[in-house]
Order: sequence, then C-alpha cells, then structure tokens
Amino acid sequence: MPDRGFQKRVWITAALLAAAIVVLQGVSHGERVPLRRPLAGIPLLLGNWQGQEAPLEGRIVEAAGVDDYVNRIYSRPGAVPVGMYVGYYSSQRTGDTIHSPRNCLPGTGWQPLRSGRLEVTLPGKGPMLVNEYLVAKGLERELVLYWYQARGRVVASEYSAKLWMVVDAITRNRTDAALVRLITPVPEGDAQARARALEFARLIYPHLREFIPE
Repeated sequence: MPDRGFQKRVWITAALLAAAIVVLQGVSHGERVPLRRPLAGIPLLLGNWQGQEAPLEGRIVEAAGVDDYVNRIYSRPGAVPVGMYVGYYSSQRTGDTIHSPRNCLPGTGWQPLRSGRLEVTLPGKGPMLVNEYLVAKGLERELVLYWYQARGRVVASEYSAKLWMVVDAITRNRTDAALVRLITPVPEGDAQARARALEFARLIYPHLREFIPE
C-alpha cells in the first residue's frame, strides 16, 4: 500500500514547483549572479585531507545544467575517503534547477535506507542543518550529507529552498544557488561514517563562503 506521507510530500513538491515556475516566468529573466571565484579554486589540501579531481562526464554535466561545478575525492592516510560535489547555478529561471540527490541517487541504482537531518556545529556560528541520507547498492553502503547554499542561507529542506527561491526572485531578482553534497562509504559503521562526514562539512563550509555569493 502506498505510503501516504510520501504521497503528500510528492504533491507538495509538485505544487511548489508549479508555483515557482509561474512566479519566475512573471519576473524579469535578466538576472545571473556569477560566482565570486571559480569553484576550481577550492583548495585541494584541506587540513590533512588531500583532494583529487574526479571530473564528471559531459552528458552528466549537461543534464545537471550547472554553470560551474567541482567534483573531488578527498583522502588522508588511514581514513576512508570523502567525495565532495558542489554544483552552482547562476540562475534557475530558464529550467536549469537544482536536482535533489533524493532523485538522482536512486536513478543511478542507489536505494535509500534512511533519511533525516543533522546539525553541523560551526566555530563562531550557530549550527548548520543538513540532510543525512543512507543509501545502498548491492552490498555497498554510502552516507550522504547535502545542503543548499544560496543567497546567504544554508537550507536543508527542498521545500524551503524552493520557497526562498521564489521570495528572492521577487524581492532581490536572484535565483542563484549551489548544491553541496558529501559522500563517504560505510565499511565500518554508521557512527564512524557520520563523524567523518560531519568533520569534513565543518572543514569545507568556511571555504565555500569565499566562492558562493551571499
């Protein structure tokens, strides 16, 4: 029997998307907000984590519709690696909107096991709320953290991200946004994978603010 909660979320998402399209089509289409600096400038060395580029296929980049992106694998001695993807959209008015990992990962064979929210403590700032998503493919399991970083806000909820996009389109003539996604394998247990991903999130966030417009 279909899950009523899931069906409700689907209908809410569809309604929000429809409303966003109507509103955005009625507002000026001239705005594009460039990055402060290209995402390739994000440091390859973060603390004791060393990054390696992992470019995406051209067809994937085209399907995502991003204006700029970076995709890397960060590793350090004796630790399980963390994959980092940041995709930036200078405007979401022309149909190129952020694709949620909740939709993309199942499309590549990863099945959801659990989802929820986590707080990331940040030095000198309040906690940052992000999505936690545990997925599996065969015997493999991976933990995913992701959030939307846009126009001076960090948002976990897809619904809130869409609502703020509409509000900012009207009040600020801006729809620029970035998706930040961290993925790490879970060979040793959920708690260790979560701690590793949270550590990396705390490490990368201050750098992202140097690139993503506020």
